[in-house]
Amino acid sequence: MKPTLVTGASGFIGGHVLRVLLERGDTVRAMVRGENRLTCRGVDLVEGDLRDAASLARAVAGCAVVFHVAADYRLWVKNPRDMFESNVQGTSNLIRAARSAGVERFIYTSTVGCVNVPKNGVGDETMRVSREEMSGPYKRSKFEAEQVALEAARSGFPVVIVNPTAPIGDHDAKPTPTGKIVLDFLKGNLPAYIDTGLNLVDVRDVAAGHLLACEKGRVGERYILGAENLTLGEILQRLSGITGKPAPAMKLPYAVAYAAGVVTTAIAHFTGEAPFAPLDAVKMARKKMFVSHEKATRELGFEPGPVDGALKRAVEWFRNNGYV
Repeated sequence: MKPTLVTGASGFIGGHVLRVLLERGDTVRAMVRGENRLTCRGVDLVEGDLRDAASLARAVAGCAVVFHVAADYRLWVKNPRDMFESNVQGTSNLIRAARSAGVERFIYTSTVGCVNVPKNGVGDETMRVSREEMSGPYKRSKFEAEQVALEAARSGFPVVIVNPTAPIGDHDAKPTPTGKIVLDFLKGNLPAYIDTGLNLVDVRDVAAGHLLACEKGRVGERYILGAENLTLGEILQRLSGITGKPAPAMKLPYAVAYAAGVVTTAIAHFTGEAPFAPLDAVKMARKKMFVSHEKATRELGFEPGPVDGALKRAVEWFRNNGYV
């Protein structure tokens, strides 16, 4: 059996994709960067960097399928060029290597941020955005990387795109911005909240959705992998029910949050430390990112469950691993 390559296998979504592939009995090769360590039985580890074309050629050699999950996922970065090199040029480098290696299926992990969401409405895959509408280097870099993947599909390379929403669950080691909401709640670092909304999804359902996209997805199509549309207030209330800790009662006006974002982000450029309230994150929060996963259900058979179990697993994992 030809191996399946997973990039970003030491990350949150990539790690869960790796696990479901192993549970299914696939032969798996995991690409990790030198500073990342992955301990997982039955996995062929290969060191690689998305900016190093030679390492990518070695990683994809002999593979039938590639799950390109790796990305620089930060809502603040001192040098945006690093993010574009990894997310955009890295995706182009990997597709070029995979095409040369004769890869038969390439699943690209994009983001729901590349889906246009109408004000006070619900977005889907038919609603596209322009680069100018993307806030911050992360969203702009992921938008440009998705364009690279779409162009490869138009030229005949078998690329399928998945757009996860806000994944939640165990093993969120960095953590992701969504996991940080849970962690800040547990630490008591959320005295107030703003009126925003997210589509939460169990990271295990996201991983299963990747496999469904590989098996049933149409080349060149995008599939939203999401579950429940929830306001931030509703998410905090659910965390309160799980933990017994009170949810913050104060709702901040957007103008106050924006001012905090301006100040903390300005300070971060001098200190080099990530701000507590990145301005780009505050800008993103102005719009409720409510979307529909109906296309993935209809075409892939994607059936995500309620997110309460994933929230509980996230809480338990952070507590059991010394984060709190």
